[in-house]
Amino acid sequence: MSTRMRPLRDTIPIAEARQIIHTHLTGIDRVERVDLSTAHDRVLAQDIVSAVDVPPFSRAAMDGYAVRAEDTFGASRAEPAILHCIEQVFTGQTPVHALHSRQCAEIATGAPLPAGADAVVMVEESDSNGSDVRIFMPVYPKQNVGRQGADIQSGQTVLRSGELLTPSKVGVLAALGTTALSVFARPRVAILSTGNEIVAPGEPLGAGQIYDINRFTIAALVEQHGGTPRSYRTVADTIDDLSRAVDECLENDVLIFSGGSSVGERDLILDVLAARGEVFFHGIAVKPGKPMAFGQIGGRLFFGMPGYPTSCLTNTYALFVPALRRLARLPAWTPRTVTVPLASRIVSATGRHQFFTVRIEKDIAVPAFKTSGDITSMSRADGYIEIPAHTDIVEAGEMVEVKLF
Repeated sequence: MSTRMRPLRDTIPIAEARQIIHTHLTGIDRVERVDLSTAHDRVLAQDIVSAVDVPPFSRAAMDGYAVRAEDTFGASRAEPAILHCIEQVFTGQTPVHALHSRQCAEIATGAPLPAGADAVVMVEESDSNGSDVRIFMPVYPKQNVGRQGADIQSGQTVLRSGELLTPSKVGVLAALGTTALSVFARPRVAILSTGNEIVAPGEPLGAGQIYDINRFTIAALVEQHGGTPRSYRTVADTIDDLSRAVDECLENDVLIFSGGSSVGERDLILDVLAARGEVFFHGIAVKPGKPMAFGQIGGRLFFGMPGYPTSCLTNTYALFVPALRRLARLPAWTPRTVTVPLASRIVSATGRHQFFTVRIEKDIAVPAFKTSGDITSMSRADGYIEIPAHTDIVEAGEMVEVKLF
């Protein structure tokens, strides 16, 4: 039986593909309430205005003696100021007595300052003899004191909608006594592999079949970059099956399918996309990953990734992850990089932007790429270099920037 092929004649540069994707992205508006304990790495959907002062009382900044600063003026080791200690104040306690002239209170770091006190003398600058304390150094008002509201004042806006909740910002919320807050929902991402040859791990392999890889690599990246992966069972290469799969996946915010975007007769997902939605582009001048499609169907963005595992994962890193982070309202992702010499010459594909995987061995970039169908091209690599479309050869010894996974 003859095979009808549909070649990719009009590929676009990767920069153009990125721009087209970018113009169709809008941050998720859906909001949900979460507990403070699960707020890390979420994006605030409300301004946070403090209802309390932090700290809520003036407190000792170190162990020592709470004093009236004027009672220590002129104190020295030769002529110490002698003060009468009237109580001990520990953290979690409320002082009982107010200080009057020539009085002091022993105080622990973080304990509330007694009324009348306006400074703390470090314990190292004092000596106690029963109820009398000798002070060897003068202090000025507010010295060694954390004043009430010094960190945060009641009525102050401390965090704003759209901010990513880092550990320190979660700490701010805890300092305010927050228990729950509103955040933007994570984008729900429908992930589906297509093809009669694809079998889920755990099921027996038939003749000509392979295990599904892409569903799991994509899901891992979605989870890592702020989305909620929702995997669907592999679908066969028929118009009816693909249409039913699309309908099921439209309950999500974005769809990402792998396979079915190449040039074979059975790559039917583009027919479904064109009939029911819109194809914004099909084919990018990159290697690997040329047969990628991007469009919209049922009001949802659709990413059609190549079926080969390395091509699929490369395009997910390069094109889908930035889009997902924008949908999730997360900061743009900047991968860690190292600049090292290349171990051996690379001949690149003329006219195509190439992603070339490498291992870092003894501070040298060693080529790791095999073929688009070999997942170990990625799993045994530490990162990748990008070779622009106008570059044909990268010589051994040339310094290259490796973007680390």
